[in-house]
Amino acid sequence: MASETGSLEESTDESEEEESEEEPKLKYERLSNGVTEILQKDAASCMTVHDKFLALGTHYGKVYLLDVQGNITQKFDVSPVKINQISLDESGEHMGVCSEDGKVQVFGLYSGEEFHETFDCPIKIIAVHPHFVRSSCKQFVTGGKKLLLFERSWMNRWKSSVLHEGEGNIRSVKWRSHLIAWANNMGVKIFDITLKQRITNVPRDDVSLRPDMYPCSLCWKDSVTLIIGWGTSIKICSVKERHASEMRDLPSRYVEIVSQFETEFYISGLAPLCDQLVVLSYVKELSDKTEREYCARPRLDIIQPLPETCEEISSDALTVRGFQENECRDYHLEFSEGESLFYIVSPRDVVVAKERDQDDHIDWLLEKKKYEEALMAAEISQRNIKRHKILDIGLAYINHLMERGDYDIAARKCQKILGKNTALWEYEVYKFKEIGQLKAISPYLPRRDPVLKPLIYEMILHEFLESDYEGFATLIREWPGDLYNNSVIVQAVRDHLKKDSQNKTLLKTLAELYTYDKNYSNALEIYLTLRHKDVFQLIHKHNLFSSIKDKIVLLMDFDSEKAVDMLLDNEDKISIKKVVEELEDRPELQHVYLHKLFKRDHHKGQCYHEKQISLYAEYDRPNLLPFLRDSTHCPLEKALEICQQRNFVEETVYLLSRMGNSRSALKMIMEELHDVDKAIEFAKEQDDGELWEDLILYSIDKPPFITGLLNNIGTHVDPILLIHRIKEGMEIPNLRDSLVKILQDYNLQILLREGCKKILVADSLSLLKKMHRTQMKGVLVDEENICESCLSPILPSDAAKPFSVVVFHCRHMFHKECLPVPGVNSAQYCNICSAKNRGPGSAILEMKK
Repeated sequence: MASETGSLEESTDESEEEESEEEPKLKYERLSNGVTEILQKDAASCMTVHDKFLALGTHYGKVYLLDVQGNITQKFDVSPVKINQISLDESGEHMGVCSEDGKVQVFGLYSGEEFHETFDCPIKIIAVHPHFVRSSCKQFVTGGKKLLLFERSWMNRWKSSVLHEGEGNIRSVKWRSHLIAWANNMGVKIFDITLKQRITNVPRDDVSLRPDMYPCSLCWKDSVTLIIGWGTSIKICSVKERHASEMRDLPSRYVEIVSQFETEFYISGLAPLCDQLVVLSYVKELSDKTEREYCARPRLDIIQPLPETCEEISSDALTVRGFQENECRDYHLEFSEGESLFYIVSPRDVVVAKERDQDDHIDWLLEKKKYEEALMAAEISQRNIKRHKILDIGLAYINHLMERGDYDIAARKCQKILGKNTALWEYEVYKFKEIGQLKAISPYLPRRDPVLKPLIYEMILHEFLESDYEGFATLIREWPGDLYNNSVIVQAVRDHLKKDSQNKTLLKTLAELYTYDKNYSNALEIYLTLRHKDVFQLIHKHNLFSSIKDKIVLLMDFDSEKAVDMLLDNEDKISIKKVVEELEDRPELQHVYLHKLFKRDHHKGQCYHEKQISLYAEYDRPNLLPFLRDSTHCPLEKALEICQQRNFVEETVYLLSRMGNSRSALKMIMEELHDVDKAIEFAKEQDDGELWEDLILYSIDKPPFITGLLNNIGTHVDPILLIHRIKEGMEIPNLRDSLVKILQDYNLQILLREGCKKILVADSLSLLKKMHRTQMKGVLVDEENICESCLSPILPSDAAKPFSVVVFHCRHMFHKECLPVPGVNSAQYCNICSAKNRGPGSAILEMKK
């Protein structure tokens, strides 16, 4: 629809609507073009709406056909006076017109058929049959003082019949399907054209209102629902079928009022909108100054009908031209069912109201600065919106956020709104730069698909480098190294390090930049200086073993455990010899390395075992004895010398025993350690009678040693040897307990022997019985067995003849005649088995038949 200069936003009541937070339901446009031209010289008296065109009647008796933009397509000079009513059938091919001078015309817009009639009184209304295009439905009604029905009979003649009269002028009529509703001075009637019956009479409520000044508004919502508006009252009537049992002399249909309520203003027109109503109201207000009533702007309301009241959904005050001089009867509301268009007709103006679409909804949200909701609405309905673009709304939203100071939210929204548009990304980054908020957008910049120009990333890195080292380090860590020119950033970091050379954050970041640039040697040097945990990961990841050959001490100082593990895992790249040489000046680190090497493999570092004796003795004595025990390459003389120098008794005892000098070792235990239990344990390990003799001789004058010997000697040496040597009168602590223990040990040995004997006897008997059962079992002899001597089948081909077979327990078989005859009183054995080893398995088993 074309709209006049000066939007109908002006037509809403500024005092009531402009500040409203409630979104309007309808939007308004003036019907201009040809309509503007017509209404400059004439005044609109009525209008009828079809889905395809409009028909406008004027006070000067003209009928104009208009397109939906208001352009004139046809003009008819019907009468010199006012056109009261125009009626169209559903096809839009036939039109009926009536005027104030009593003229009635019904004609085809695209055919030659036409009906003319002139009455002697004004004809206020006309309605053609909705299906007038059909030959069986050539009917129309007119209304003045009477309601006349015109029907075309055979021979193309028209006949008329009176449907109603006597209740004043008929001022409104609506024909839907087979039902005609009309209003006169008394009320509303409905006539069934099919049954030729009047089925209801709905009286008007406020009889004080002049029917010519406040006419009735009729509207069919559907084929059975009539909406009546008169004065300030609205009634919704439903036409229903009467039950057969209730018929009698009553019409077959009746009307039930399903809803009835009052409105605030006078009703000028009605139209349905789904289950709601659109109401055009004539408003009178009282002047504050003169205290006289005056005509205010008409209102277009959307209401939700309820059984006895209504709920207002929206209300708009409209500024139509000349509203100050209009009366209630001067306004009409026409509607197009197909597109939910509502036409507000007044003498000097025609306004079109239509339901707001998604574009209008977005317009309102943008006007109210509800950008996020507008963006969401556009995304949901992107296929239906025509005037708006999601990107434009998004950019407006970002600008709004930036103006409001919500820089972080604006930057975050860039990710969603800008998507992969690199040009827009770069444009927005420069906008953030202009207001000094590059830091806000840095976390949200795209890093892959798309990638912006390197200059963009460098600009942000420089911004952080000037004011926030930690933020700079975070970006370097998070951003891929190929987003920016690495050498430019490295130089910038070096420049800052000139001012603050010990800044750990900058040093660490520089090492990461060197890593991105594959300058691993410089990166490694910085990491080692900083003692950074990533140093080992860096070496492994980039195979930097050649770069660390002269940095082994630094690595060991940093983390000896990790360093040793890494060196041992990669000894093919850094040899054991090289590591030992590098650690020569740091024997404590050298010991850590060689100790772990020995733990992994006792033989790999065998050439360093002599050196390790001193290292263990100096730095790790607890592991010296295990080393001496496990090493097979350790020089024992050297080890003994070192242990004796340092007075390491346990290690010296071990070395003496290993070198075969057990007596010296035992003597050292007794004289140096004074530990009888250890001496006894050592004697048990060596299991040498001479050692026991030495131990007894050494202990004979020491009562505590005698007690220890008595407690432990019984299982290895005859305790009598010790007891006989004890001097008469020597006081020995716990002697009784020791003797009891010796007796208990002896008793236990006797019990063990008896138990073993019983077990052996039982096992022998069990095995003998098993052998006996085995040898008593039968042996299968069949055609496949052969004689082990003659190698012929053991069984004869004729089983009826007598034969003799000898079967031994070893499963060897012979014909009896093939075996040598045994001597007198001598057992016969299997020739094969006896040649190997004669035993119990070769006993004979003879089979005869």
